[in-house]
Amino acid sequence: MARLLAADRAGITAAARLLGQGSLVAFGTETVYGLGGRADADATIAAIYAAKSRPAHNPLICHYPDAEAAGRDAVFGPVARALAAAFWPGPLTLVLPRAPGCRIGRRAGPPDTVAVRVPGHAIARAVLAEVALPIAAPSANRSGGISPTTAQHVLAGLGDKIAAVLDCGACPVGIESTVVDLCGPRPALLRPGFVTAADIEAVIGPMGQEDGGRGDGRILRAPGQLARHYAPNARLRLNATGCDANEALLAFGPPPAGAFPVFQLSATGDLAEAAANLFAGLRTLDALVARAGLAGIAAMPIPAQGLGVALNDRLTRAAHPGQPETIRL
Repeated sequence: MARLLAADRAGITAAARLLGQGSLVAFGTETVYGLGGRADADATIAAIYAAKSRPAHNPLICHYPDAEAAGRDAVFGPVARALAAAFWPGPLTLVLPRAPGCRIGRRAGPPDTVAVRVPGHAIARAVLAEVALPIAAPSANRSGGISPTTAQHVLAGLGDKIAAVLDCGACPVGIESTVVDLCGPRPALLRPGFVTAADIEAVIGPMGQEDGGRGDGRILRAPGQLARHYAPNARLRLNATGCDANEALLAFGPPPAGAFPVFQLSATGDLAEAAANLFAGLRTLDALVARAGLAGIAAMPIPAQGLGVALNDRLTRAAHPGQPETIRL
């Protein structure tokens, strides 16, 4: 079973030492808990994919303590530098050309691009600074399932497959980073997140149309492009204005009248509060549905504007009936 490390100096040092040795260590960021492993070691990259049962075509995001460290492995043009200055440290991933001498293993993604991020969580950056290597860190859960936002979520899902979990508390943002592709003719949004399209365009101007993140056929340039992802075991019904007696309700704002279990994302309709609670809410209701033998989960509508775009993206993928490895076309 994975060791649970406290997020103090001793825990940070222990996590960095294990990562440097090639072990898998989960740690909290502002978005979700990441499953960390050396991105410069093909064996460790393979271990990440195996632990998550992750499709081999789904690339990894590499994490760094600062933009200067990321610049060793990725080529930063003027637009990338502007976005890094505006949003790093923070929940934004940039897909960039590989730099000459890039340390990131070829098994982590496409042969010509890398996805890089400087997380906004101070403890995560302290670990990254101490290990001084590019660290791949996809969400620390089985592929296609609900992303973890606490150390306990990680232990429940991957505790028997990794060396340790650094307990950084609950993740304040609660959904994965925004991903912007800067390798095409124009910047393109590949995955919505806490940093919105409007936030990005305020810095760099209008973006082009996203192409699904595909670099060449089935080769993806960034994660977050699978049709089914973030999914509970229970059936998930979207845009529900009412809830059946045999369903549990994922509420956003005042719930409809009725006798059914409710998890409230935000009673006041606050999108940031809803994002922080989304994956915990799906986990809670999924377990309740299984225990009580209910038919599924009904999710109330969330406005598709601002951060609501990212929330609807996660819910749409969570409700998709296909297999986790299906690419959205």
